[in-house]
Parts: sequence; C-alpha cells; structure tokens
Amino acid sequence: MRLTMKERRSVTAVVAKRYQKATKKEKSTILGEYIQLTGYNRCYAAFLLRNHGRRMRINNHTVLVGDCRKKAKRTRDRTYDGEVVRVLKKIWQIMGFICGKRLKPALKEVIPVLEKHKEIEIDKIVREKLFKISAATIDRVLAPERKKMTLRQRARTKPGTLLKHQIPVRTFSEWDEQRPGFVEIDLVGHEGGDPNGDYIQTLDMTDICTGWTETQAVRNKARVWVFEALKEIRKRLPFKLLGIDSDNGGEFINDHLLGYCMGEKITFTRARPYRKNDNCYVEQKNYSVVRRAVGYHRYDTPRQLRLLNQLYSRLRLYTNYFQPVMKLEEKIRVGSKVKKKYDRPRTPYQRVLESPLVEKEDKKKLNQEYAKLNPAELRRQITMLQIKLRKLAAKENLRKRNQKQDNKNEKNQKDFEYIFREATN
Repeated sequence: MRLTMKERRSVTAVVAKRYQKATKKEKSTILGEYIQLTGYNRCYAAFLLRNHGRRMRINNHTVLVGDCRKKAKRTRDRTYDGEVVRVLKKIWQIMGFICGKRLKPALKEVIPVLEKHKEIEIDKIVREKLFKISAATIDRVLAPERKKMTLRQRARTKPGTLLKHQIPVRTFSEWDEQRPGFVEIDLVGHEGGDPNGDYIQTLDMTDICTGWTETQAVRNKARVWVFEALKEIRKRLPFKLLGIDSDNGGEFINDHLLGYCMGEKITFTRARPYRKNDNCYVEQKNYSVVRRAVGYHRYDTPRQLRLLNQLYSRLRLYTNYFQPVMKLEEKIRVGSKVKKKYDRPRTPYQRVLESPLVEKEDKKKLNQEYAKLNPAELRRQITMLQIKLRKLAAKENLRKRNQKQDNKNEKNQKDFEYIFREATN
C-alpha cells in the first residue's frame, strides 16, 4: 500500500534522526527500508534523510533548519493580475457564464465588439494578456465566481400513432448531415410541475450542421399553434429548410405537417420511441437555451406568452451570433474510458458563414445584422425580460394559491351550513 505525501513526510522526520546517527553499514540498511516504504529514488531518499533537520548558520543571528515537510512559497508575480481578472469576469458574464474552452476562442472576436459599443475599456497590456490566456487558466481564475452560482422534469410527450408508418425512422448512426438545413424539432413544456390544464410550450428547432437554434412559444400542444410557429421559424432561418426530424408526439406526427413537408419538398423523419439520444442535438438545446433562459416555472397566460416571445427574439440573436458551440468529431473507447474529440469552438453564425452551401445573399444579410448587435445590450434586455417573467410567474402562482384557499374556505363554509341545518332539523 502506497503512503500519502503527508504520511511520507512524517516517516521521513522519524527515520532521518536514526539515519544521521547511524554507521555507514546501518545507513545502507535504513535507506533500503525507507525506499521500500516510500517508493522514493535511492539518491533522492538519501538526500532527504541526510539534510532533514540539519542546522546551517548564516550569521550570528540567523540559523536555517532543514525540513522536508516545508514547501517554498510562491515568489513569482502573477501574470493575470486583478485588472485582467476584473475584465475577464465582465466578459464572462456578458457571454452567459460559458466554460473556458468556449470562452477562450471567442475573446478575440467579442472584445473588439464590446470596445466598439463602449462596454469595456482596456489598455494594450490587458488586451494582450486576455488574448494569450488559456482555457484552463480561465476556468481556474473564474472557479470562485462559478462556485457561487451553484433546476428535472418528467416528459409529457404523448405518442401520435396516426401516420407513424408513413414517416421513416431516423437514428443517430444515420446522421451525417454536413449541409445546413436539416433540423431537429422538439417541444419544451412549461407546466411548473403541474400537468393539469393547458400551459405554454416552446417549439425548439436546432440545425444539425451549424447548431443554429430558433425558439418560439405557443399556447399549448395543439397542432395548429405548433404548425404556425414552425412556419414562422422557417422564415427566420438563414438557409433553406431541407429536412425535419421530430419525436413521436402527436403535435408533429399528423397529416397536416406531413402534407406540408411533402408539398414543400422537405424530408420529414422521426426518432425511435423512447430513444432521446436520437434527438440529441435539440435535446441539448432544450436545457442550454430554453431551460437556462426561462427556468421551470409554470407559464399559461397570454401575457406570459408575449413576454416569452419577446425574450426569445433577443435570445436567438445572442445565442446564434455570440455563443460558441463545440461539435463532437469522434469518440474512442480505451478500456473503461471514453475519449471524446471536439472541433474548434465557433458560433452558429461563424459556421453558417464557413459553409459553401449557403447562398452569398443570405451570408450578406447575416453580416449586416451582426454589425448592428451589441452582446452586452442583448444580455441586459434578456435579463430584464427574465426578471419580468419570473415576477409575473410568482404573482400568478400567488393568485392561484389564494383562489384555491378561497375555494376551500367556501366549501368548508357550505359543509358547515349543511351540517348545521341537518342538526337543527
């Protein structure tokens, strides 16, 4: 059994006293036992035992005592000082608290944009340090802040059996789309843990190739609202819609959507039942985009519906233009471990521009829109709408609880009156 470092240091302090007083032959025996116990190299072990506790006089007032249990304190100045950390924290907050691997490649692009809109002011030295800082250092520097910011729901999807056999199944192994336009769609329910009655749903659409994500809130799961939202989202896409892949919910598996896809020459496929990984791209965005933005509250009023769509109109710009994403390139199993290799983090906007299959006119429109955007202002607008939405949800929940209590009190009063009448008669 190997000793811990703390145990090794304790053993060294005890053995060193015997070693320094022993004869040459005894030292050899003690050293062999010490090496076997600690696993140290023979030369290093002898150095430790020889010098531990040794006193060295520097002058009349200073005496140094060797102690292997002590470590030298850090004397090198920090490269990333307080000003660098302060600016990095501000950029990290604007970028939505993303990890270092995604933030590092985004710094060179987002810093000039923030300086252009006068959101940050930094000197040349700080800028150079921010451009050189590694992803690991970013995570280490921001770890205390991330620790301070330290929501699971059951699925409500009901299978649509109609037309199931007419819509082919598409599995993960068949996904090899290198062309923008093949998307996955899903609904995110905002029932807040209470599945009774109608509540708002968010239609989430994610492009497999570029990661471009669009969201829109609808009244409920009725296919008429889902279909309208799907057509609205299609107008906002920066490329042609070529294919749709959905789960087996009745809001998607219906004659209306199938007919529309056939008429528009859009490939329509579905996932296997109870296999969420078949829709892994959109399932991931259900949390990272929708849940992180609006939480797990119950939303079921027209005003909340309007607020959600106002928030999504800003969120689509913030997510697609300024949030880098990493795509899995390969996954290799080595014994009991799985090694994953990801591509270079890029925003969906950058991935669309890199694709030779997107029209030049569409790319030009994207560039024009990007030039007008300020990520810090978008973040402030999103935060303001999130606060309004949460306050409205809390107010609505309080109203419902009060109404429920009033109904209960009214029922108790009626029961009391009935009992009183029966008793008096």
